[in-house]
Amino acid sequence: MADETKSGGDEPIVIDGMKVFVDPRFEPVDVEKGVRFVLDPANAIETVHWARNYLYRAVLETKTGPVDVVVKQFRNRGLRDRLRRRFDETKAEKAWRMAHAFEAAGISTARPVILAVTIDPKGPSYFVCEQLGGRLEFRYLARSLNAGTAAADFPGLDTATALEAVGVTAARMHAANLFHRDFSVGNVFLRVPPDGHVTADDVAVIDLNRARKRERIGLLDRLRDLSRLNILRSEDHDRFLRAYWGADATSRQMSLGRLAQRAFRLKTSLKQGTKRISAGPLAASRPHGLHAHIPLPESGAGAKDRVVWDHLSDQPYQHAGRFTKTMARITDAPGLIRGLARGVRLAPRVWSRYKELRSALWREPVAFDGIGIAISPSPENPEALLRAFDGLGAKNVLMRLNPWQGSHDAEAALAEALAVRGCDLTFALPQNRELVRDSARWQRSVAALGQRFSRWGTRFQIGQAVNRSKWGVWSEREWVRLAQVAAEALRPFGAKLIGPAVIDFEMHASAALLNRPRLGVTFEALASLLYVDRRGAPENTQAGFDSLGKALLARAVAETAEWCGPHSWITEVNWPLWEGPHSPAGPKVSVDEQRQADYLVRFYLSTLASGAAERVYWWQLVARGYGLMWLPSGGELTPRKSYAAFATMTRMLVGWKCTGPLATGSAGAHALRFVDDGGGERYAVWAVTGSPEIAMPSDVVGIVEQDGSETTPTAARRVTLGGSVRYVDVGSGRGSGAV
Repeated sequence: MADETKSGGDEPIVIDGMKVFVDPRFEPVDVEKGVRFVLDPANAIETVHWARNYLYRAVLETKTGPVDVVVKQFRNRGLRDRLRRRFDETKAEKAWRMAHAFEAAGISTARPVILAVTIDPKGPSYFVCEQLGGRLEFRYLARSLNAGTAAADFPGLDTATALEAVGVTAARMHAANLFHRDFSVGNVFLRVPPDGHVTADDVAVIDLNRARKRERIGLLDRLRDLSRLNILRSEDHDRFLRAYWGADATSRQMSLGRLAQRAFRLKTSLKQGTKRISAGPLAASRPHGLHAHIPLPESGAGAKDRVVWDHLSDQPYQHAGRFTKTMARITDAPGLIRGLARGVRLAPRVWSRYKELRSALWREPVAFDGIGIAISPSPENPEALLRAFDGLGAKNVLMRLNPWQGSHDAEAALAEALAVRGCDLTFALPQNRELVRDSARWQRSVAALGQRFSRWGTRFQIGQAVNRSKWGVWSEREWVRLAQVAAEALRPFGAKLIGPAVIDFEMHASAALLNRPRLGVTFEALASLLYVDRRGAPENTQAGFDSLGKALLARAVAETAEWCGPHSWITEVNWPLWEGPHSPAGPKVSVDEQRQADYLVRFYLSTLASGAAERVYWWQLVARGYGLMWLPSGGELTPRKSYAAFATMTRMLVGWKCTGPLATGSAGAHALRFVDDGGGERYAVWAVTGSPEIAMPSDVVGIVEQDGSETTPTAARRVTLGGSVRYVDVGSGRGSGAV
């Protein structure tokens, strides 16, 4: 490590196989405890960036008080990164060294706090810096400048001085022989003084792991840095360039600056086109990303056994790549082919029933009473968890009991508390690879759980995502043995079984399993883990099916299956949040809190109000990355927007019956009519896009928003729709607070 690296502190200390440097300005109260805390993404407050590298906010307790920090986690994803790591500094070390170099040159940056580098060259490295609070990311100002709306978007900011300040900062950087190499609008932050006049002292430059200290910065390197700032309007770009070159800027210098920017934009465009091409067939051969916290498989593990547990997303992680999995499945090819053929044979029967169900929609009122929530214990504060559950108003509960777990005392205490509240409990029994391979252990574990928990609920879901190898099942034959052993183990306790718990929209797999010859296990209801998050909004389609269509197809599978009763439950659904490794899906399919709340309610309305599904369980009440609430480390349960949306939906619709849709006359606009035994009439209304206005059949007497707040109607019979569901009482309705 270069000498500059050590300028932030003493010699490194070793913590958990990492060499750690701590800047003395930010010495933790307890060094080892503080380092472990901020480097554990479980303690993240907020995801800052989630792509090739992962950045998150955390709080470090220092001797001078708590400090908001940003942790940048660098991973070694491929051979190129590992070779660089072996023969060069890590990216974290470079960021640490350059942060001190920028500070020494008088250029503001996020102050370095901690550097941690794993001794194992395969491991990650971490750069922790102070959060730049109260700053404006130059990206947003540049966008407004390019659109010509900066004066309106930032009325208190003198944009001319901001551009000049960035130019002067770039000049200072190069005068100090600092070559940034990624001097983009996203890596420049502005502090806006009260008078709106920005100076170079108000400009901070971040993301320094690519930066280099040179003996001299030549013209070409200067232009490479300047070209990356996406300032498109010529007058704005010229103001920036003049500030950089100084009062004696020549026409040649200005022309070179403009030409360099155009060349960089052309290069970026060509690079993006190449990425789109390579994202096709070549993508399947690339290794998938691995978060730094995920452990490696046991040495020598076979292709079917390279699974570890990811405690942040609460699910298994499959280390085997696509090619490895494909080769492993070749040995099960005959069984896979037979299952596929069975699915094809069943398709006409299922499709016929699907069309019958589709044509029968809305003929009879449907009671909206199948709202369910999945819940897990919260040992830190069980009473707070129960208070949060009570606030939802739901009575259908799903609890997952991991049979490989040593103790289930916390689950038993929670189940008892919920049973006292009159809840209808269903227990899910997932499997892992060890239990799939060891039928005797699976039998003992299931029997023990059945004996202990059947006093609080007699329905048990057998299996979990049995069509995904990371959950341990590689073939139909293995699933059959799993189901038969579990059914026999639960029989003495009068258990009612649901399954097979196929995940995602793969109804052919559910149909093939529930019609397998000589299965001998009868399920009371079809259980589906119907994750539709990858399609975005619940109204979006996949193979021509929206959420309602998918739920109807699942019901058609249940009603035509040999080994299943005519009932269909969706035992897991959620929309993951953009929260890094806590999210069970990737960043491309994750959403923000508002969209999660909107999609949650609209999914329940589409599937439950139509009668396509008898029950729908949200996974789950408390969880980082997807839950209705989350629990900060050492903090209190914190509700998300989806919590209020769920509670409001329960309060407004449970006990009511849906009679069908109202013709809105507007594409993408939805209105479902609900009635109750007391003569109330209520509509749940929303729009997929835009803000259309629709006419109600009678006068509006009250409106409750998705978050539970009440709104005074602004027109006698017209209501404006949006992405969030609104509950509208009309005519003889009993008012917006009615239940």
